[in-house]
Amino acid sequence: MKLKVKKFNISSGGPLIALLNYEDANKLDLTALDRIRVKKQGISQVVAIDISKDKRTIKPGFIGLFEEVSDILKVKNNEIVDIEVEPKPISVDFIRKKLDGDHLSKMEINEIVRDIVENRLTETETTFFVSACYRNGTTIYESAYLTESIVENGKKLELDKYPILDKHSVGGAPGNRTTMIVVPIIAAAGYIIPKTSTRSITSAAGTSDTMEVLANVAFKIKDIKKIVEKVNGCMVWGGALEMATADDKLIKIEKVLNIDPEGILLASILAKKLAVGATHVVLDIPVGKDVKVKSRKQAQRLARKFKHLGKFLGMEIKPIISDASQPIGNGIGPALEARDVLLVLQNRGPEELKNKALLLAGNLLKMVGEKQAFKKAKEILESGKAYEKMKEIIKAQGGNPKIQPEQIKIGPYKYTSKAKEPGKVKAISNYELTRIAKAAGAPIRKGAGIYMHVKLNKEVKKGQPLFTIYAEDKKRLEFAISVLKASKPIEIESSKPKSLKIK
Repeated sequence: MKLKVKKFNISSGGPLIALLNYEDANKLDLTALDRIRVKKQGISQVVAIDISKDKRTIKPGFIGLFEEVSDILKVKNNEIVDIEVEPKPISVDFIRKKLDGDHLSKMEINEIVRDIVENRLTETETTFFVSACYRNGTTIYESAYLTESIVENGKKLELDKYPILDKHSVGGAPGNRTTMIVVPIIAAAGYIIPKTSTRSITSAAGTSDTMEVLANVAFKIKDIKKIVEKVNGCMVWGGALEMATADDKLIKIEKVLNIDPEGILLASILAKKLAVGATHVVLDIPVGKDVKVKSRKQAQRLARKFKHLGKFLGMEIKPIISDASQPIGNGIGPALEARDVLLVLQNRGPEELKNKALLLAGNLLKMVGEKQAFKKAKEILESGKAYEKMKEIIKAQGGNPKIQPEQIKIGPYKYTSKAKEPGKVKAISNYELTRIAKAAGAPIRKGAGIYMHVKLNKEVKKGQPLFTIYAEDKKRLEFAISVLKASKPIEIESSKPKSLKIK
């Protein structure tokens, strides 16, 4: 069937969607979410359809294309395209098999991943795959097959070097910007460390959000290779590389469902490492009631699986279980966390952030046979060599290497939360602090977030500052304050003597 194009200036946000009038859909015996192949001068694309009976929306003889589809096909309004019915891919049967609780083979998983990458699966079908992995779990072999398939169906960074070091955090702890300290330490030690990171999924800042305050993070693979060959390391956004396209789409589904299937988590993390050729990886597993991993027992089980899967994939994995009962640095939000990083590299930043970064860097150096690895990591940091290397990386990524922590712009609107009574800081809620920082505008608004003035077990006086909220506009600050008033991010154990009641 030949139809005229009507372009809709609407993005679906990912899924490839076309709109047909009810009469044309009827002629082809199509229902909503069925597939068609749209062809135009040698270019073709499989899309899912929506159907409208309203001729004002789409007339018979026309096909409505959302932005993603019209960009792929390079079509204009009223151009003629051919459409034909596209059968459901066989991977749908494999998803049903996983929903039934059966294990999938390497071929079956690869078919699912390839169809996700090539948009042959609808978002609904991909959601069922994520749900099946969440409900029925995955074997270590399925996780390995998924890891390999994500890499095989994406792009790779070919460095032809050995060893290639890497670092990753399972995530969840605010202010945990150790990557931006570990990478310059390792690169200054003479090792290769090409770090790709995600932007924030649920937190107030990801590594890429924070590094973007200092330098560009979106590069093509050929440019990353040049950067790494020049300065030994990089800190770039993995989403711009198409290294793990399937993983990006799975993460998007997980974010909507607010679930993180363990098998997909394993594959997601190690696929990124495999894609850059990593041979030695230190893995930070933060543990706390407000983060992904709630207990030490769960962390130990996850650590064993990562080591086992890493061995299967030819990578040496060193898991480090860390405390996430409170924010790691003082800043929560891209600009505030970037300040913390530069301050640590200048030997005047938060001690907790510095010590954790040294622990991770020391373990990485130990993995590749460095004697006195922890001492070496500390010497590189405290001598200023890591800071000099960071400036090289910032320059190589198009940033200003001379920027000082105090020059990083923070939101001009602020509100300080103060202790209502004297006492000791009994508990800090990472979850509530993250909610407030996001309400203030982080991570999209780089200058928004929270700066912590206290830590756990610290004695405070009445009226003493606990934390300050920063926002880039007044309305955002007001919204963050309203979220604060409805929550309890810091619990103070009162030191006031209790009065005796006399009957």
